Amino acid sequence: MTVEPLPKDDLELLIGVLPATLQARVAELPGAELLEIIMDFGRRPEARLLARTVVLSDDPVTLDELQLVLSCTSAVGPDNRAGIERTLHRISAIRNRKGDVIGLTLRVGRAVFGTIDVLRDLIESGRNLLLLGRPGVGKTTKLREVARVLADELGRRVVVVDTSNEIGGDGDVPHPAIGDARRMQVPRPDRQHDVMIEAVENHMPEVIIVDEMGTAAEALAARTIAERGVQLIATAHGTTLENLVLNPTLSDVVGGIHTVTLSDEEARRRRTMKTITERRGPPTFDVVVEIVDREEVVVHRDTGAAVDRLLAGGDVGGERRRIVAGRMVAGSVIAGRGEREDREQEDRAPAVAGERGAPPVGAYEGPVRIHAYAVSRDLVERVLRDLPIEARVVNRADAADVVLALRSRMDDPKLRVLAERGVPIYAVKRNSSAEMRRVLRNAFAIVGGVDDDEVRDAVAEAEHAIGRVMAEQIPVALAPRPSELRKVQHRIASRYHLETVSMGKEPL
Repeated sequence: MTVEPLPKDDLELLIGVLPATLQARVAELPGAELLEIIMDFGRRPEARLLARTVVLSDDPVTLDELQLVLSCTSAVGPDNRAGIERTLHRISAIRNRKGDVIGLTLRVGRAVFGTIDVLRDLIESGRNLLLLGRPGVGKTTKLREVARVLADELGRRVVVVDTSNEIGGDGDVPHPAIGDARRMQVPRPDRQHDVMIEAVENHMPEVIIVDEMGTAAEALAARTIAERGVQLIATAHGTTLENLVLNPTLSDVVGGIHTVTLSDEEARRRRTMKTITERRGPPTFDVVVEIVDREEVVVHRDTGAAVDRLLAGGDVGGERRRIVAGRMVAGSVIAGRGEREDREQEDRAPAVAGERGAPPVGAYEGPVRIHAYAVSRDLVERVLRDLPIEARVVNRADAADVVLALRSRMDDPKLRVLAERGVPIYAVKRNSSAEMRRVLRNAFAIVGGVDDDEVRDAVAEAEHAIGRVMAEQIPVALAPRPSELRKVQHRIASRYHLETVSMGKEPL
């Protein structure tokens, strides 16, 4: 198996809309590596390739040159996108406050064979499939081949809902890249959900293909389509399944999440807090695929089970697939029992020389200061909100009591200096909230010398009191607790914007 572009990618047509001064320069570049051409008013034009950026001219772009390009394309729509007739190239505009175009991004569109070989078994299964990945990783390219394979090779009735003519190319006649699949154009991006429903009601498809789902209305339309027995294959922005679960707009497509308050007996049986987060319902998409790069994906064959593991704080799992020497190689991302034990022992061991045990919260004046090194600060803050830890994230590493760092960056000189100073450094293997939650739970297993049962009791008491306050609008007194546990209770109440007061004196 080889991954090759179709014989004609119409690159010469894209070059043809450029000013004459740039055409020769772009034609000299390796066409297979060209991704996009950037033209911003008053700045030098650039060409972005796979691994580098090339300046095309030392002369800044003029407004006349921008207008010249636009005169050779279709009209710019409400989504600030245009195209070139019968091609897959996309021209995106940047406007000033007056609405004038002051910048253009000319993105090369290509049809590529072999991009879905790692997913072919899933596509042929008839199950609903959602592709996730960062912009530019090849989601739309894969959708084009999905449409062609389903329509031409499997004989399915396929309808492509094409917003901004991204999948089937510009103009009224679809590009050959989608084969015999039919294409419904979307007049405005905010009407994509209407066209999705219209496709089901009017054209009897067996498969509907949608690019870049991003609104609650589109998520609802997707669920409607799935409930009618039509196979749905779509893409959405987001690098991992976890991103989708935390996205309040799109989380419904993977089942949605809600907060549940358990009884005391059920909480003890599950060994969890009384208030937990659970999946609300069945997912719209049976399978979720995380596109790592153009040759590697991670497949979650059972979306519901993967989301449940994630919400329970476990490994989300998945099957890693990669094209190596023209063949697909698959492997599990879920660690086996032996691997999991090794990982836990590794996490308990010092990450770098000089690391000491996790400090109790009460050992510092105020909250423990955590610095996020090479990991997402937003994810760390989100995890801290869900844990009974009195801590905050700080920008400066030299002001931190604890550092949370990506394991692949543990050899950085900056971290070694901190370790020599005796700052605890805890490593996470990947930038995910499940991994951060697990590491932080291990690191702060002791809260100011109070054992886990007392922490759970304090949290459960606070949650029960919050429920009464919100339901009955009355103040509720809590049992006397050590200062460390009171801090945890104050913090839980603050999430609900409730006022709390500690009364009395500490014992001598």
